Order: sequence, then structure tokens, then C-alpha cells
Amino acid sequence: MAWMTYISHWFEQDDWYEGLQRASMSQVRQVGLLAAGCQPWNKDVCAANGDRFAYCATLAIYIYQLDHRYNEFKLYAIMSEHKKTITAISWCPHNPDLFASGSTDNLVIIWNVAEQKVIAKLDNTKGVPASLSWCWNADDAVAFVSHRGPLFIWTISGPDSGVTVHKEAHSFLSDICIFRWHTQKKGKVVFGHIDGSLSVFQPGNKNQKHVLRPESLEGTDEEDPITALEWDPLSTDYLLVANLHYGIRLVDSESLYCITTFNFPSVAASIQCLAWVPSAPGMFITGDSQVGVLRIWNVSRTTPIDNFKLKKTGFHCLHVLNSPPRKKFSIQSSNKNHYTSSTSEAVPPPSLTQNQAFSLPPGHAVCCFLDGGVGLYDMGAKKWDFLRDLGHVETIFDCKFKPDDPNLLATASFDGTIKVWDINTLTAMYTSPGNEGVIYSLSWAPGSLNCIAGATSQNGAFIWDVQKGKMIQRFNEHGKNGIFCIAWSHKDSKRIATCSGDGFCIIRTIDGKVLHKYKHPAPVFGCDWSQNNKDMIATGCEDKNVRVYYVATSSDQPLKVFSGHTAKVFHVKWSPLREGILCSGSDDGSVRIWDYTQDACINILSGHTAPVRGLMWNTEIPYLLISGSWDYTIKVWDTREGTCLDTVYDHGADVYGLTCHPSRPFTMASCSRDSTVRLWSLTPLITPLQINILADRSWEEIIGNTDCVIEQGAPPLLCGKVSRDIKQEIEKLAGNPRVKKLRWFSECLSPPGGSDNLWNLVAVIKGQDDSLLPQSYCKGIMHLKHLIKFRTSEAQELTTVKMSKFGGGIGVPTKEERLKEAAEIHLRLGQIQRYCELMVELGEWDKALSIAPGVSVKYWKKLMQRRADQLIQEDKDDVIPYCIATGDVRKLVNFFMSRGQLKEALLVAQAACEGNMQNLHVSTPKGASYSDDIYKEGFDELLHKVSKELAEWYFQDGRAVLAACCHLAVDNIELAMAYLIRGNELELAVCVGMVLGESAAPATHYALELLARKCMMIPICFPSVGYRNLAADLLLMIPDNELHLVKLCAFYPGSIEEINDIHEKCKLPTVEECMQLAETAHADGNVFESIKYYLLSQEPEKALPIGIDFVKEHLSSSNWTLDTIYPILDLLSYIRTENLVLHTCTDQLLKRRKVSVPLKIEHLSEELDAWRACTQPTSQSEESPYTPPSDSQRMIYATLLKKLKEEPLKGIIGPDYVTGSNLPSHCDIHMSCLTGLKIQGPVFFLEDGKSAISLNDALMWAKVNPFSPLGTGLRLNPF
Repeated sequence: MAWMTYISHWFEQDDWYEGLQRASMSQVRQVGLLAAGCQPWNKDVCAANGDRFAYCATLAIYIYQLDHRYNEFKLYAIMSEHKKTITAISWCPHNPDLFASGSTDNLVIIWNVAEQKVIAKLDNTKGVPASLSWCWNADDAVAFVSHRGPLFIWTISGPDSGVTVHKEAHSFLSDICIFRWHTQKKGKVVFGHIDGSLSVFQPGNKNQKHVLRPESLEGTDEEDPITALEWDPLSTDYLLVANLHYGIRLVDSESLYCITTFNFPSVAASIQCLAWVPSAPGMFITGDSQVGVLRIWNVSRTTPIDNFKLKKTGFHCLHVLNSPPRKKFSIQSSNKNHYTSSTSEAVPPPSLTQNQAFSLPPGHAVCCFLDGGVGLYDMGAKKWDFLRDLGHVETIFDCKFKPDDPNLLATASFDGTIKVWDINTLTAMYTSPGNEGVIYSLSWAPGSLNCIAGATSQNGAFIWDVQKGKMIQRFNEHGKNGIFCIAWSHKDSKRIATCSGDGFCIIRTIDGKVLHKYKHPAPVFGCDWSQNNKDMIATGCEDKNVRVYYVATSSDQPLKVFSGHTAKVFHVKWSPLREGILCSGSDDGSVRIWDYTQDACINILSGHTAPVRGLMWNTEIPYLLISGSWDYTIKVWDTREGTCLDTVYDHGADVYGLTCHPSRPFTMASCSRDSTVRLWSLTPLITPLQINILADRSWEEIIGNTDCVIEQGAPPLLCGKVSRDIKQEIEKLAGNPRVKKLRWFSECLSPPGGSDNLWNLVAVIKGQDDSLLPQSYCKGIMHLKHLIKFRTSEAQELTTVKMSKFGGGIGVPTKEERLKEAAEIHLRLGQIQRYCELMVELGEWDKALSIAPGVSVKYWKKLMQRRADQLIQEDKDDVIPYCIATGDVRKLVNFFMSRGQLKEALLVAQAACEGNMQNLHVSTPKGASYSDDIYKEGFDELLHKVSKELAEWYFQDGRAVLAACCHLAVDNIELAMAYLIRGNELELAVCVGMVLGESAAPATHYALELLARKCMMIPICFPSVGYRNLAADLLLMIPDNELHLVKLCAFYPGSIEEINDIHEKCKLPTVEECMQLAETAHADGNVFESIKYYLLSQEPEKALPIGIDFVKEHLSSSNWTLDTIYPILDLLSYIRTENLVLHTCTDQLLKRRKVSVPLKIEHLSEELDAWRACTQPTSQSEESPYTPPSDSQRMIYATLLKKLKEEPLKGIIGPDYVTGSNLPSHCDIHMSCLTGLKIQGPVFFLEDGKSAISLNDALMWAKVNPFSPLGTGLRLNPF
């Protein structure tokens, strides 16, 4: 350890060694996020600017950003600084990075989205900022107003910073619902009131207060609140106003005159929100308040142009994005000739909808609904670009997995609903009827009963039948008192326990018969049935005590009372694996472990800084316990010593519920007051166990019994029912059970999100019978040989379902009669082609196409292609049949890819490969005949191109396993393995690689090598024999393993005996023999061998000068190659650094001059520029026009390529994206010391404990340079 003390002088921190450990240990990984829905209570809760839009849940703001590459919006950040309900947000009109938000605790915050940080805060505003908006006429001023005024203006920076009061806008007679600044006219502002009136203020004009009430209200005191207000962007005085009942008016704010009143198709419709469409002058859209109907209007007509029913529930707010997403690829159109002869091509008008005078603009509307749904609707294409349905909008108090299905998770929320989610797709499957007040707790019925029991704040408890969607039972024994916990007994499915604020814990049967009423001296917050004894139940009470009751006796007294907590006890949980052990979490911030058999508290886990809420025992590792707290963190505990193994900071508020499913014991779900559910993988906590399974160690090193495992310092072993079941099943199998063992354990240990899909594809590739595939197979990524078959049967099912269109249009305006007449004459004269062209000019393509074969099939095909080109330019789905009819598969695939519809593209490409598409090639010259094989080849290439693009889409979204599935689906095993490795799914890659065998071998070996590095670098454990041998076992599974084993032995720090032990295991000479071999090799001038043996000897530092001289000598000649230098450098990097630190040669190493490399910076930057110029993509983007590389750059690039060797593994080069790379954290935001940008996804801390880089960057760095970027000579282990 002397080297440690030596290096620690470089750093002044005492916690430096901890930093070293932290640098190598990131434990719990976030693998999924269920975002909240949009809150339905306040008005301005969605906003947009440029490529971003935002909406508010109750306590957090969700920001989505357009990913230009895939033309889709992705969750970019979650801002949660407000502790009380957010009332409004407003985006800065002059700066797309800034927006403001206000909340009911009288707080206004200015955010910078790009840096995800608060840049200004205004606390203690006078009154609640119920409505707020940036001032259009000032660069950095935000105005806000509470119910009756006055209007406050907060100037954020500059000489006049501070809050001023608007001179006139105050003392209103009716509350303000909403206000809007005029975008052009400086200082002009309008207020909408609850009584239906408007107030308009304008500098230099007479103020108009409470004017323009709807006529029907004049003289009454009825209220008809203003629900929406927007200034006409093209006028200084016109204003669009919506009243809840009266409807919409266009009014003139100067003359106070109502210009137009708009009429609704039905009397029942009422307007909740409206927005102008910036890309189409005079056009606006509205959302109904009862049903989710989007109506499109133009100011020139009093009735809607079109209506779309988007959802059953009503709208809450609407916002139109001003810049429609750009297309990915532009498709060039050929130039049209404009002179007319009987055969020339007509120029068609743009095609229109049935309301031909009003084509829908290509706009996107952000729609928020009253049930919390949020979506982005493409009005031109009439489809959802994105829809987040049914999100919770308030605190989620509880979450539980369905006992017989690890893919279904139920959540209970403050918003009065229980929702059931599919955690593979992160979508809502079912939601309870609602209106239950607050739901504090839920409990699934045992087994496959498909019911959930819920506990509410005022309406007692209920049982909800999930499939039927209705309440089938209610329990009212607690009266109107809140029920804080409900527990359905899993050992005896007839019993349900509830505990309440009335001080009772009541046990009853499901039909309502009360069995016990256990009275407590204060409210009871938690109860839990023992998992080992069906008659034992424990409770947690406000009087700081934990009680255990025995239900089988008639006594109402507790068997045991445990006291020790210093504040109220909230939750209690029995250990599933250790008889008589239970834990309790309390408001004193601690978790206590109690042993029922000893009547004692056997451990206190302290570390949380606020009350503890969620508690969860792991169902396989008996000592692992996880807790969630009001301090926003989740902590993982080793209850043997009471140490905290990891702390997770990603939630933005109190963590209430934690749960896992026994058959996926290392995937945990958590829920919080921040309204999100997050999924976590705990497998990094048991890495050695996973590797024991891979290395095919004996069962004793994988599965153990609880008593042995809870000994201090014992390695983790699986002790639960699921692992035992796997072992039993494997022992029944004849032949080689290895494949099944790897698969079953992998499915048990991997988080959801593709691992099942991956194993199904592996089975298909290995020739398993299709009848053995599970039902869920056809919902995921299918192998190419099944894709068409499954989709065809799906289409047959769909044809029996009739679709209905909502709403209707107005009669079509007539077209030029003369052209029609002319066309009819041409037709009678037999000039069919001229007739067709005129019809095209009139936009009547269908008539033209139906007659065109009369000219020639060739002309018909050409016409079809022109129609297709036009539709592609207009981005219309109607193009699909045209392309398919003419067999123009490429055009269609490119069209789908340009719109980011990669799955559609894959389907078409596969159909073409199976020969379902006609190959009608118009341009085939006479005499040339194409064989089908050539087409087939072309389509295969197309299919692979689309699969690759789809895989890349999953991959950069942090879903490496699904990316690998895309490659496996087209039998591309090499790329599938490469993507697993680049997603750092090393254990999965090795499992799958071993099952796939020969074709995956090179990648499997690389993954084994990286895993061995991971074992070597776990600082606390590696020197122990277990880990050392694990690393050796992994490397021994690689065929040419001598060099890998040399590196392992060179790196191993230990006594001479231990080192000789490992040399023997790796079949290498002893330390003494290595010294002699090194000297002999050195004398013979064999550089590589002498370095190798010196590193294995007692004086590894002797290898350094030999290696460094060799490298310097080679680099100074101009024709060096990577092959000659890299192996030496790679080998040297495994030297034991502690020997260097103590040795004099470190002085040389630290004085960089002595080790100066004969390369000039200018030369390197020239090479880098040449490399960039020659490898940049040729497609132009608007930001960076394409400049071709110069000749000298091409030369440099060619020389560089000569120095490099071909990468042995396909697809292994490129950025790494681990699972969860794109999931924003609520509050744990770090800047990368490599890029200076905010880190999205997992963070990797370097050895000083302060500097951070993203885990993705750390992985890429460590694969090419094992040492830290901080230059301390310490190694990185991000694997």
C-alpha cells in the first residue's frame, strides 16, 4: 500500500481512496422511466419554442427536444425545483434556451434549458403567480399576476432589475384567468376574466376595463370564464377570444367591436383552448373541453373546416410548434417542362383534402388532455407523432408487480387512479375509473386473480377487477378515516388487512367479514403479512413502535412490541428469505432490522437525512435491503454490517414505493412525488455471481443457503425460490444443459426491455421449432422469416374491423370548367394522353390513372411514378399504394426512412426480399433482361440497410439489446454482438455468444477479455483469490489466451507465493524463471519477449526503458504501422504501477521531456483534419455544408489507413450507448470534464471524486487507453 500513500500526496483530499473506489463502482443503473402526464388544473402549462416543447406535471416540468436525425421528439430534461404546484410556464420569445415558471408557493423561476439550471429566482412574490408571461417588448422581463391583480413586472437583470407594478393593471372586479402581451405592439396587454369580460391596456391609450362581455351575459351576474385568448399575429388590434359556454369570437380591441362569432356543429361543444397556426395565415385550431375533438378553423368562415376526434377525454391545452420538424433526407424532383404539346407533361396543382380550398398546414400541435395525456399531433399527415397517454399527474404513492406477470406494474396515485403498465413498452394498459380521492396503497390479489385492492384517503378500501374495469367490492369499516396501507395475504387469498388513521388495523375476508380489529394508541401507517408464516402480520404506528400480531388466535393483543425508533414508524417489511426477520422505516431517518426470535433490534441503518418511506428486501440475496426517502434518494444496504452499498439521486422528490418481482429479482421499480416511475437494474451489485454462471462454476458458487450467505464477508449467492427452480429444471435436462442454463439465468438477471426478445431470436437462429415460441414473440422484433407471415394474419384480423370517420366537410368548390370541357373533347378525339395530362393539371389523378393504360402500360407506370414523386414531396401517406403498384420499393423505403418510420421501411424491404413486389422497371432498355437473382440481391442489401438504420435508432436511444435484436432478425450475428458490447451488456453478450457458437466467437472473446478486465479492476475484491481466479477462468475460455493471461499475471498485486500460484493456473513459468527468460530474450534482441517476461518477473520496471526506446525509434521513421507499436504499448500498460512509483524511473516518467514522443502537434492536427475531411458524411445538412477533402488531405488519409490495420470485429468502432443513456435525472446534474457539456444518462466519476464524464465516454476511453484522463496514472474500470 506504500504507493497509495505516495500518490495520495498528489491530492489533498482525505477521501481520495474512497474516490478511487467510487471511480470504479457505479452500482444501480437506471433502465427505464415512465414520465408523468400533464396537470389538468392550471391554464398555461404547455409551451413551445423552436425545436423544444415543455409541459408541467404538478411539481416538475418535462422538456422534449427534436432529434433531427430521426425527426422525433425525445425527453430531454426534467426540471424540478418547485416544491408546490406549478401554475404556469412561459417560454422566452427572444431566447429559445430560457423559460419561466411560477408556483403556488409564491415562487417564480427562470431556467436555462440547455444547461438545465436555474438562473434566477424570485421568492415571496406578493400573491400567487397564477398566470405569467415573458414581456414581448423587453428582453429579460417576466410579468405575473395573481387573481385580481395587480400585474407585477420582474426585470431579471440589468440596471433596472427588480419588481415593479404596472401603473394601470390593478384592482379588477373579477378574477383574472389568463393574460397575453401583444407580440408586435409594445406594451399592449389583454386580460381575460372569470366573468367573461376582457381588460385591454395600451401605453398612450385610454384603458378598457371589463369590456366585451358576451351579449347573452350583459346585465346579469352569471359567469362565463374566458378559457383562451390569443392576439392575431397579423394584426395589431384583432384578438381571438374563447368563453367556456359562449364560444369563440374575433374582436377588435380598438373599436371594441365583435367582428365574427364562430358557430359550433353541436350546442354541447365548449372550447377549452385555442391556438393560431403560424404557418397558415388566418387559420387557428381549438380543443373541446368534453371530448378530445381538435377543430380546424379559418377566420373567413364561421364553421370549422375540419374536426378530428383525437381522444375520448377533453382537451386541456394546445400549443402549435412554429417550426415543423425538418425532413431527414430531401428527395430531389426532376425539372418539369412547361411548353404544352399533346404529349408533354402537365404540372399538377398541389393535392388537396376534401375541403379543397383549405388544405391543412404542415403544423404540429402539442395537445394536453384532461386525463394527463400529452401528445404531438401532425395536422398535415393527420397522425400522432408521439402520444404519452394516461400519465399520472400527481405523487405516486405505491407500485407493485403483478404476482404472476413480471411485465405488469400497478401504480397508485394522489390523482385518484390506479394504472397498470407494461414495463417492456412503458405504456399504460389499464386505468381504474378514478374519483377515489387520494389512493395511498395498493395490493394485487395472489396468483392470477387479476384484481387489485386499493386504499383511499376518504372512501375506504376497494377491490378493482382489472380485466372488467370495474369496482367489485368496497370496505367501509374505517369510516371516513384515511387508510394508509392495504395488504392482501398471499398465503391465504381470502384475507385482506388495512390500517388507518383511526388507530385500527383490520383483518377481514374478501367478502367483508371482519376477523380482527387490532387497536393501536395512534394512527397506523404500515402493515405487512409474513411470507413464511401465513398467520403473522406486523404493523408500524405513529407511537414509534412496531407490533407483531398472530391472526390464528382470538386475542387482539400483539405478540411482540419492538420499540427503539425516535419518531413515527411508517412501513414494515418481513424478510422473504430469513425467518422472523423484519425491517421498519421511520421519520427519524433510520431503518431498523428486528429479529422476532431474539426479541431484538439487530441493526440500525442510518444515512437518510429525512423520513424513510419505501422499503424492499431482495428476494434472492438475503442481506440486500433497499430504502427510499423524503431526502429524494434510494439507498442500497448490506444489512450484515449495516453499510450503504450505493445511493441513487435521480428522483426529483420524495421516494414512496419500491418493488421487484421474484422472477426478475434484480429489476426494481420506484415511484415518487415527482410523478415518475423509474426502473433500475441491481445486477451490478452481484457481478461476481453473474460471472460464476458464465464461467460454468459449480452450483455451490451460484446457489447457497441463507445461513451461510448472511455470514459477514461471504460472497453473494442466490437463495430464493426462482434460482432454486432454475437449478431443478436444469438438473432434469439430458445432454448439454449449458445453453438452457445461460438463457434462464440471463432472463432472470437482465432488466426488461429486450432480453426476452433477444433470446427468442437466438432460439430461432439455432433452429428451434416455431411452435415453441411464446405468444409475446410477434409483438417484438421478429426474425425476417416470420415478419411477413405474422403481419399477414394480423391484417386479416384487422379487415373485419370497420373504421369510422369523425365529422365531415363542406362541398368542394368547382374547378375551371373550360379545362374540363377541353379534356372531354380530347377524349372524344381519342387523344387519351392529352386527356390524362389535363386531368393531372386539374388534380384529378384517379381519372388520369384509370385511363392511362389506354395509351400504354409504360405511360401508366410513368404517370404512377410522377404521382408518387409528388406525394413524397408533400409528405403524404397516400404515396404508398403507388410505389407498391409500380414495384418501386427503393423509393418507398427511402420515403419511410426519411420520415423516421423505420419499422414500416423494414416491412416493405422484407416483403420485397420474399418476392411479393412486382418488379416493373420502366427504364429497362430494350433487349436487356434482368434475372430475378439480381433484384433479390438488391433487396437483400436494402433490407440490411433498413435493419441497420432501425438498430441504430434503438441503439442511440440507449436500447442496445433491441438494437442487437434488429441485427439478429436479419441473421447478422457479428453486428448484433458488436452492439451488445458497445452497449456494455458484456454478460449478455457472452451468454448469447456462447449459445450462438462459432459465428459469434470473435466478439464473444472480446467481451470475455473486457469482463476479465472488469474483474481485475474491482479494487476492494480483486486481490481475493475468488476474483483473481474468476478473471483467469474467463480468459482461459478464449482459444489464443497466452497474451491475455500474461497481462493478468503482470497486473496482479500480491505476495510472491500468490503470484506464483496464479502463474501456475495460467500455465506460465514462475517469477524466478521469468527473470531468466527475460534476460535471455533481451540478449537475443527479442524486444516483445523480453518485455513480456520482465513484466512477469520481480522487476517489471526493467521492461519500461526497453519498450519506450522501441516505440520512440519506430515512431521517428515515417512508415511505422500500428501493428508494430500497439502490442508493445498495450502490454506495457499492464505494469504494476505501484512498483513504478517507488522506483527512480518514475522521475523520468513524470518529467514528460524524457519520454517525449517524436510527433509534432502540428503534424497530429493536420492528420486529424484530414481524417475528419475524408470520413465526414457526404449528405449536406443546413448547419455544415459539405466541402470535399483536398488532394493533400486524401494523401494523408491514405497514409493513415496504411498505418492502421483492418478492425478484426465488424461494427465494434463507434460511440458506446449504455442502457438508460438518454434518461434524464431530476436533480443529479453533472458537467463532463471532457466536453464541458451536461451529461445525459449515467455518470462516471473519476478518481478525484469530483470530475465526471459520461459512462459512454468512459467506456470508449477505457477501450483505447486504460489510464484515467486526469493523468494520475490510475486505471479506469467503467465496464
